[in-house]
Amino acid sequence: MENGQFVPGITNPLERLQAEMDALPTASRKAAQVFLDNAEWAVRASVDDLALRAQVSAPTIVRLCRTLGFSGLTDFKLQLAQSLAVGTPYLHRVVSSTDSVGEMIHKILFSAAAFMTNLEKQIDAAMIESAIEKIAAARRVDCYSVGSTSTSLANDAQGRFFRLGLISNSYFDAHMQLISAASLGSDDVVLAISHVGQMPTLLEAVDLAREQGATVIGMTQPDSPLARHCTIPLTISIPEDAVVRVGTESYFAHLALIEILMVGVGIRRGPDAIEKLKRVREVLKAHPAAKWIWAKDV
Repeated sequence: MENGQFVPGITNPLERLQAEMDALPTASRKAAQVFLDNAEWAVRASVDDLALRAQVSAPTIVRLCRTLGFSGLTDFKLQLAQSLAVGTPYLHRVVSSTDSVGEMIHKILFSAAAFMTNLEKQIDAAMIESAIEKIAAARRVDCYSVGSTSTSLANDAQGRFFRLGLISNSYFDAHMQLISAASLGSDDVVLAISHVGQMPTLLEAVDLAREQGATVIGMTQPDSPLARHCTIPLTISIPEDAVVRVGTESYFAHLALIEILMVGVGIRRGPDAIEKLKRVREVLKAHPAAKWIWAKDV
C-alpha cells in the first residue's frame, strides 16, 4: 500500500485490523486489540504508550502497521483519524443526527484535535527553516490570499510580521496582488495562502513575483498548482470538509504554520524583534482606548 492510501477492498483501518486479526502473530494481535478497544485514545497515544498498554515492544506496534500495508505508525494513525471523522455528510464528517449536544461537542473537538496531533508528521522542517530564513532577511513580506478564510490567515500573518519590525502588507484583491508582485525584488518575499491553490489570478501574481526575483512561500495542499508555482511550498493534506471548501482543520493547521513561522522569524531576527513586540504590547496597554482590552476584570 502506498503512503496515505487505504488497503484496496477495505477502506477502514479498524475493519482491516479485524479482518486480519486471526492471521496475526500473538504479539501483533495484542497490539491490534489496543486500537480496537479504544481507537480515539490510540490515535493520540505515542508508540511507547501503545506498547505499554498492549504489553508488547514499540517495534511490534510499528511492525503491525506495516503488516497491514501502511508505511508505519504515523501513516496508520492519520488514516485512522480520518476514518473516525466520517459522519453525517453535508453537515459534519463526525456528527450524526442522533448525537446529543455533548456528543456533538466531543466529536467535533476530537476530530480537530486528532488532526492537529498528527500535523507535525506532515510538516517539512527543512522547508520551514528555509521559509524562516527568507522572511527574517526580507526587505518586505507581502501576504496574498484567496477567499475569506485565507484572507483572515493572511491578515493574521501580516500583523505578526509587522509587529516583528518587518515591512509587511496583505492583499486579497487580484489587481493589488499584481501591483505588489510587479514592485518586488530579490530581497522580498511573498507568502501566498490558499489551501485549494487553483485560483488563476493568484497563480499569475505568484509567477510575476518570481519573475521579479522574489521568493514565494506557499501554504497550500500537496500537488496543488500553487505548490508547483512556489519557491518554498509548505503543504498540508487535510480531510475534505462536509460543508465548506476550506474547513476548521485547514484553518487551525495554517494558523499553526503561521505561528511557527512568526516564532522562528522572531528568534532569527534576535533581541531587536523581541523588543519591538514588547514595545507594541506596552503601547497597547497604555493607550486609553485599549485599556479595557487588557483589564484583568474584563
